[in-house]
Amino acid sequence: MLKLEARPQASKAMSIASPLLALAITVVLGVLLFAALGKDPVRGLQVFFYEPVKSGYALSELAVKATPLILIALGLALCFRSNVWNIGAEGQYILGAVFAGGVAMQAGPDTGRWIVVAILLAGIVGGMLWAGIVALLRDRFNANEILVSLMLVYVAGMVLSYLVYGPWKDPQGYNFPQTITFLEATKVPRLFPGLRVNIGLLIALAMVAAFWVFLFRTYAGFQLQVGGLAPMAARYAGFSSRRSLWLALLASGGMAGLAGGLEAAGPLGQLTPYVPVGYGFAAIIVAFVGRLHPVGIVFSALLMSMFYIGGELAQSRMGLPKSITGVFQGLLLFTLLACDTLIHYRVRWQAGSAKAQPLAPGKA
Repeated sequence: MLKLEARPQASKAMSIASPLLALAITVVLGVLLFAALGKDPVRGLQVFFYEPVKSGYALSELAVKATPLILIALGLALCFRSNVWNIGAEGQYILGAVFAGGVAMQAGPDTGRWIVVAILLAGIVGGMLWAGIVALLRDRFNANEILVSLMLVYVAGMVLSYLVYGPWKDPQGYNFPQTITFLEATKVPRLFPGLRVNIGLLIALAMVAAFWVFLFRTYAGFQLQVGGLAPMAARYAGFSSRRSLWLALLASGGMAGLAGGLEAAGPLGQLTPYVPVGYGFAAIIVAFVGRLHPVGIVFSALLMSMFYIGGELAQSRMGLPKSITGVFQGLLLFTLLACDTLIHYRVRWQAGSAKAQPLAPGKA
């Protein structure tokens, strides 16, 4: 029979191979799922893994989806490495969009392009403010940051709904719950004419480099990671757990808010109740599939973006429900968790115990 045997030390090879193995298992399970639904598995895999990369336009749409995932996952990786469990990045993303939208609506016909900087800064402030509530409650009252950050997601959604149904509602919008369409001067500049990908992609890649330097080349990043891996050792060394808490949550909230600001002033161009699309939750999977490493997060964000685009195409071309995207995301997460077991354990075949031999006559 098969038996899990503890390794003397964690396997570096399996740490790298585990996400690839999880992806392969997810693909196999996806084939079985398509077959069970009566759909062509080959067509299903084509929609999810070929269509999102088959052309320059498709790649630009992939980058549009990946940009907020990269930004949010970078902040979450910082939190998780410091043993701070921020599960409410979706709420921080929403508040970032709200703050950015509030600034964008102040633009007039004579407003210059400089307002884009103010819009993105407002998004960062909004995300940091929402994450700061979590940090304050954890710091002062020892409240569980998992529950607090998660519950604040729903509060953020209510704030957004109140604004677009109430004071920010477009009076010329035929009673639809939406703000005015932001003026052209407030739009985030695009990288290529005719494509939606904008400078947010360059900002995201710059943040990848910045987070890599911070985590692996600075003393502050070392302190933060030691505090997450060995809190007692960090306390003995004089590292401040309180400072790490605030730094991790504010940085994470700021990145989520920046992602919200880029979306509001980029592809969306206005605020509606449909601003939250689950990026904050999907980024948790992105962070773990990317091994909480800035470079790994880029590749996992691209993979998750393929699931988003593939899910949208599967609805229109194969008649599958919208939830198919979440199914693939969940399959990837659970298979990753299962495959991660192999980092600390190896599978061994253990022969069954020999059957008891009958006693010889006269030996009873």
